[in-house]
Amino acid sequence: MLEQLDSVDNVLAVKVSHKVTGQDLETIMDRLEAIMAAHDKVHVFAESHAIDGIELASLPSYMARALPLLGKLDRFGRVAVVADQGWVRAGSRLESAMLPNIKYRVYAPDERQEALAWVTGVGGS
Repeated sequence: MLEQLDSVDNVLAVKVSHKVTGQDLETIMDRLEAIMAAHDKVHVFAESHAIDGIELASLPSYMARALPLLGKLDRFGRVAVVADQGWVRAGSRLESAMLPNIKYRVYAPDERQEALAWVTGVGGS
């Protein structure tokens, strides 16, 4: 399930929980593309809660849209991931290591406000 969160204009802020559907992924990509069309730098705040599945049939369509973003990595600034599950935090750290030019931080749920402040540039170190 996807919840779009309010944030500043150049931040994609979403919360996903339980099963992630193809429609969720399409909505995220639509919003990301709109932000990229309006801003040179895009920041991402992704919060997850109790992820228990992803709709596998939707992955090919999502990957077709996501892979071209590898050529636009310089357009991404800060990425904050807040996750209540250790495997999501570990996967996010691995992704961070593979994307060294992006400022990437992973947070536990009790650090949510710090994460949001950092990614929006409103505060946080």
